[in-house]
Amino acid sequence: MTTIGLQLNSTITSDGTLTLELVEKAFPAPTANQVLVRMEAAPINPSDLFLLTVGADLEQAHYSPGKMVAKVAPHIVAAQKARHGLPQAVGNEGAGTVIATGENPMAASLMGQRVACVPLHAYGQYALVDAMMCLALGGHSVEDGASSFVNPLTALGFAETARSEGHAAIIHAAAASNLGQMLGRICRDDGIALVNIVRREEQAELLRGQGAEHVVISAAADFEDRLADAIEATGAFLGFDPIGGGQTTDTCLRTMERVAAKRMTHFDRYGSSQLKKMYIYGRLELGPTILTPSYGFAWTVSGWLLSPFLAQAGMEVMGRMRSRVLDELTTTFASSYKRKVSLAQMLEQDAITDYARMATGEKYLVTPQA
Repeated sequence: MTTIGLQLNSTITSDGTLTLELVEKAFPAPTANQVLVRMEAAPINPSDLFLLTVGADLEQAHYSPGKMVAKVAPHIVAAQKARHGLPQAVGNEGAGTVIATGENPMAASLMGQRVACVPLHAYGQYALVDAMMCLALGGHSVEDGASSFVNPLTALGFAETARSEGHAAIIHAAAASNLGQMLGRICRDDGIALVNIVRREEQAELLRGQGAEHVVISAAADFEDRLADAIEATGAFLGFDPIGGGQTTDTCLRTMERVAAKRMTHFDRYGSSQLKKMYIYGRLELGPTILTPSYGFAWTVSGWLLSPFLAQAGMEVMGRMRSRVLDELTTTFASSYKRKVSLAQMLEQDAITDYARMATGEKYLVTPQA
């Protein structure tokens, strides 16, 4: 039986018009390993904003019930050419109740259960999703489970990546974020040294209050000196950067080399042999990534994305990570929300201009059934 419900779609056209609109969508009956989830909670993560607000003039946009139309910066229009005129369902993750399943045993076992899931169209009243991408929440609420995939598995993925590449320490930029705070708790539990980069003193105080040992403030005049001290103390030559644009990655590599050069016993025109590596996993800053010739040749800059990581990690690692998330859902992986909004309210000007700022500690939760 087909189920009808509202779904938020994002469409961009070649003339630079972005339309966010609630539309009626028919959800077919699940088959095989699929389940149909009645969505009850879905967070707005930075990764969701790429389809929602990136490059849009939100102040001059036109707002009407269930719809927003805005102009988008030309370089964003060009970068998203592949989706011009093609409506994209929005919302990476969320949680709700399974109301129908396919015939496969894994799917059937979830009937009637509260689950967290990654349907990639979570801003809707229903979601059709593979049972493999569901996590039964047991006694946990849908609000507890709404943010249990993207940030928790990403933070765990950073720790797994560090271990697999032989590192015992990590640098993390924008470290006061929800994900950054999770990573701090993971690293303390797992014995991984962590260097936290934040923008402001109040963010530093927040992390120190949670037990962070190495916190450096990027706006401080002595930022690179303090970063060098933290790298020397921890041996952190691996970093994760969600900012992407600008010089955060460059500064980390340059400071890693500064520390490595102090350990050299002789001059080498090609710099130190210490491998320095930065992963870029986000685009909080949309400008170009600037790299300078100031750290020799033993360095790597790469992208890090959760889906490819999980595909490479394999079922054993993924199963272990999911079990840990469920066990520590209200502690290590707890999320808090500034405001709850309905599907319609998330398209109102006051809400969208607020959550688009991606401010620390001001995460929104969408309640699709409200």
